[in-house]
Amino acid sequence: MAAEFEDGSPAEKLFNQGYSYTYDDVIFLPHYIDFPTDAVNLSTKLSRNIPLSIPCVSSPMDTVTESYMAAAMAAVGGIGIIHSNATPSEQADMIRSVKSRRVPILSSPVFKTPDSRIVNEFEGDDVPFVFVTQSGNEKSKLLGYVAKSDWLGLKDTEIKLGEIMRTDANVSVPCHYDLVQINGKLKEEGRDFVVLEKEGGEVVDVVTKEEVERVKGYPKLGKGTVGSDGRWMVGAAIGTRGSDKERLEHLVKAGVDVIVLDSSQGNSIYQIEMIKYVKQTYPELDVIGGNVVTMSQAQNLIKAGVDGLRVGMGSGSICTTQEVCAVGRGQATAVYKVSSIASQSGIPVIADGGISFSGHIVKALVLGASTVMMGSFLAGSTEAPGAYELNEPGFIPCLLTCPLKEIVCLRDSDGIQIKELRCSFSSVNSNNLLYQKGLRVKKYRGMGSLEAMTKGSDQRYLGDTAKLKIAQGVVGAVADKGSVLKHIPYTMQAVKQGFQDLGASSLRSAHDLLRSKTLRLEVRTAAAQVEGGVHGLASHEKKAF
Repeated sequence: MAAEFEDGSPAEKLFNQGYSYTYDDVIFLPHYIDFPTDAVNLSTKLSRNIPLSIPCVSSPMDTVTESYMAAAMAAVGGIGIIHSNATPSEQADMIRSVKSRRVPILSSPVFKTPDSRIVNEFEGDDVPFVFVTQSGNEKSKLLGYVAKSDWLGLKDTEIKLGEIMRTDANVSVPCHYDLVQINGKLKEEGRDFVVLEKEGGEVVDVVTKEEVERVKGYPKLGKGTVGSDGRWMVGAAIGTRGSDKERLEHLVKAGVDVIVLDSSQGNSIYQIEMIKYVKQTYPELDVIGGNVVTMSQAQNLIKAGVDGLRVGMGSGSICTTQEVCAVGRGQATAVYKVSSIASQSGIPVIADGGISFSGHIVKALVLGASTVMMGSFLAGSTEAPGAYELNEPGFIPCLLTCPLKEIVCLRDSDGIQIKELRCSFSSVNSNNLLYQKGLRVKKYRGMGSLEAMTKGSDQRYLGDTAKLKIAQGVVGAVADKGSVLKHIPYTMQAVKQGFQDLGASSLRSAHDLLRSKTLRLEVRTAAAQVEGGVHGLASHEKKAF
């Protein structure tokens, strides 16, 4: 009779030895494959009542998720959580922006009143049109538009817009048009752009032919994350103070689909009371609690009535909570432990933080998470918010005028050119990009950084009433990753391959294999971690995906 093999350790044994493991500390042993990669189903739940096609959530950070990111995440089948480092009305407007469109394209059109004069509007290369509305902003009816080509031919550049604007009714389409419908309209009319409008004539956005072609070049988009009303789903973060009840009311009126209580340590009387308030006031609205890393923390929030749990404390790349406060937990251990108790109540778990590679996503999901929440993994993408920063102290980076716009000119405060840096990319079309050593990067900061705290995120760390602000995060920059419309589909394909190697055709299958002790793990030594990555090369090509 053949003896049974004892190879690797079951998760229950590995995570009960008193060690705090990160994703890199552990590795799964391969299992048996009896299905193709395309058979892997990554559909899941964010919370009790929010289904997703893919297990991806963008973090509620002010350098990660605003309208553009949330729209893109919904388009690829995930969801974005709008940050709360804004006024309640501003946050609600971001929610409305996502809910009012069906294409993952956001622009920054210029709006003016009919009495405005265009002396300086067209001096920049990035303003092809000026749109004329009754109020001079997008929240009113479109009256017409002026193209840059029209303006260049004028002798009197101080003429009123109302006198020279084009009034073509065919330039507008309903805001619920999808990419296929918009592309058809552009071809039918032979136009370079269309204006998305609500029923009352209010402008939602402007979509150009160039942007449509860009998106068409990415992996084909499916239906996306759509609610029962046919609109994209989007979440929002709030705090646990009394003022957040008013913020919550604004968000509900804007159509928010799920609320995330944003706290670095969610096991508090403040959060428990807010959970109960949300469920009593808006019983149909899912509320996600956290952050937690222990089973007892999770149990307290489950008893309070949460519909989902956010797991992670100090595991983010820009988070310093573990160093500053000496509390937290390795993310692999935290996800496994919290998921073990949450699964007993049917509560989905969001693994928040520590995601640098597709392999980390595989580990988080197999260890029990239903979704992964990502900050740095998405920061620096086309859809992430950002701002210019100084390359060097005292220098101001600005773009030189050249055919490819690939030169960054460093000037001092008097405008005197100091030196030039050549960008490694052939195109630069956004003013929120910072360049370092020939790389295109965007600012990325922790919500616990002093810079973010000055805008209100100190409440997340229960420090909004403290006289001294203690940073639990840093400010940095991340390399350009391109569009999440390409980045996420490629990453999900890699995740599917990981699931195939483990013999798991779905998240439920992976969880069952783990709990039945079929899947085995081992702890990796420092040398094993080096061996498992790129090594022994003088150099290699680095790509985001």
